[in-house]
Amino acid sequence: MPTSIMAPFSISHHFAAFVFLIFFLKTQAFDPVSSFSFTDFEKDPDFKSSVELYGNAKVINEGAEVLLSGNDGRVMYKKPIKLVHGVTRELVSFSTYVGFSMSLDSGKGSLAFVMVPSGVEGEVFRNSSYGFSFGLKQKDFKIVGVQFGVEGSNGSSGSCVVSINVGSSVPVKTINASSVIMGLKGEGKLHAWIDYEASSKRLEVRLNHYGQSRPSDPLLWHSIDLSNVWGTEEMFAGFSTLKGNTSQASFLYSWSFIVRHFPHWMHSEPLDPKDLSKNAETPAVKSRSDCLLRVLAAMIFGAGCGALTAFIVLYLWTIFGNKRPVVPEEYAMQPVDFEYKKVDIVVDKTIKDAKE
Repeated sequence: MPTSIMAPFSISHHFAAFVFLIFFLKTQAFDPVSSFSFTDFEKDPDFKSSVELYGNAKVINEGAEVLLSGNDGRVMYKKPIKLVHGVTRELVSFSTYVGFSMSLDSGKGSLAFVMVPSGVEGEVFRNSSYGFSFGLKQKDFKIVGVQFGVEGSNGSSGSCVVSINVGSSVPVKTINASSVIMGLKGEGKLHAWIDYEASSKRLEVRLNHYGQSRPSDPLLWHSIDLSNVWGTEEMFAGFSTLKGNTSQASFLYSWSFIVRHFPHWMHSEPLDPKDLSKNAETPAVKSRSDCLLRVLAAMIFGAGCGALTAFIVLYLWTIFGNKRPVVPEEYAMQPVDFEYKKVDIVVDKTIKDAKE
């Protein structure tokens, strides 16, 4: 088995899981009962009381890794997770992060994240008489999960294929992740993010190389209303190898699961076009005569408004624009003709003698 797969869990994996946990604790209200985070499995005091190992599953490498091998290697979180709350059947969101790797001993390996309704977890996880399969035809319950598979010839580098399964061995969505993510190989260390958004009722899957950041866009997604699949039943979550590959081996390095609650006012249901079409009134078709009358009335109204505006402007101009002082006729100045005449001055003799 390659030494890179069995290498001790490094600090980068711890950091990725820590950042994932802190991000959701700070941004959304979470359910502490249904939320957990394991980076060092056996070193965590809550690991043995919260997680159950079945079949060939075992903790190795001083508690840093969980090995899943054969048909019946399975890990399950023992506490039920409630996704529907209250009488209004309010659906909550969840997010899970996992660091893992798969081997190519048989040329084809696979690991599945599994969700099953409460009451049948024993048949799915504890019963090791048959290999795990998403399509258990004899059962009346549906298994929902995400499958990570390796496809390649023996001893060669295989591609990583990601699928979403809902109650059937035939996936509802499948994608070759190696053709989308450059340099991605099935046998290397990987980490994945699986998110269920209650507002949009979408199951989203993101995948990347070990040590690299979470992609902004999902690699694969599928619309599903889990309240219709399981009703108000609680569910159990875990990981399992898949039926048919007895020599395959998968390794878990870390696992975090967070249930997120949103205030009621933050939920926004997508609009249903059928409801809108039912409530919308079909506009009545107007006749041509009605349209002509409307146009004529608009023209008459516009002409009237224009004439009234012109009259007001002219009236104001007459009053204020041509205003001049008015003088009575009797006070009006008349033109005067001036003429010069010669005048003889006569000096009185008495006055003349007095001066002498």
